[in-house]
Amino acid sequence: MYENLSKPTTYQKEIKLYSGTSNPALSRRIAEILHLELQGLKIEKFANGEIYARFEESVRGDEVFFIQSIAGENVNDLLMETLIVADAASRASAESFTAVIPHYGYARQDRKASSREPITARLVANLLEAAGVDRVITLDLHSGQIQGFFDIPVTHLTALYQFGDYFKQKNFDLDNTVVVSPDMGRAKVAKKLSDYLGCEVAIAHKSRPKHNAAEVMGIIGNIVGKTCIINDDMIDTGGTLVGSINKLKEMGAGDIYVSATHGIFSGQAIERLQNAPIVECVVTDAIPCSVANQPGSKIKQISVAEELAQCIYNVYTNHSVSASAGGNSEM
Repeated sequence: MYENLSKPTTYQKEIKLYSGTSNPALSRRIAEILHLELQGLKIEKFANGEIYARFEESVRGDEVFFIQSIAGENVNDLLMETLIVADAASRASAESFTAVIPHYGYARQDRKASSREPITARLVANLLEAAGVDRVITLDLHSGQIQGFFDIPVTHLTALYQFGDYFKQKNFDLDNTVVVSPDMGRAKVAKKLSDYLGCEVAIAHKSRPKHNAAEVMGIIGNIVGKTCIINDDMIDTGGTLVGSINKLKEMGAGDIYVSATHGIFSGQAIERLQNAPIVECVVTDAIPCSVANQPGSKIKQISVAEELAQCIYNVYTNHSVSASAGGNSEM
């Protein structure tokens, strides 16, 4: 299906795939699935830390897709990389620039929870648009309303059903399995996963006194003696998650599995999870993790490359067909 991407017809613009520095392994997997090569993009830093980017071939009139997860210790540099590469593509007369952002940085700051706070998820959206991004492809945003911060098309994908397929292979006794939402905000997502698996759902009620800290106050639903699957969108320091795991164990839970789209794993997160009373912690390769799938590691990783590649293919082909028909370029 994807072979035709490398052989544009007379009306199609050429597709160009580029990788940022955050996750080149994922970019290579996507390129392999699409039967494309990652094109040349020079990204360097000046002595004072400023970022420099230059395309090593012409992108005039081309469809440019730039793959970059905005996460990790150098999250701000990765954001600036994305903005600078988008600006370079715009000034090089690219037909369009699509930012493929498997992890959207600053997504947790999506509203004013207290006075005098920023809404940084909106700020990042404004910066991406100002830099010349024409379209965004992203995965499991912290909250769906972030899509409304953009005035450009946003394709919001989910890894939920890939987690569902992963757990189906475990052959759990579904009458004795429950999907646990880590808080009220994830209840709808947990219900979707439980429906997909055909099991029950439970909801943890938490109080959050400060950032990266929360305390489980109680559980809505029956977890006693059951296999529990905690599903969340991200794991940062792991402190809140491990606290929830310990609380579930105190309340009589059986085997506990954890799944999260984005394994940020800041600080001592991996050590905490390795010592936690869980069977596995399953994350995607949206963010690289060196210990995932290693012998003795509880961290397991599944790939979202196929889903992202399919989306890139759909965006490119729909855009090309619309352009050939004289229509607009949006999906």
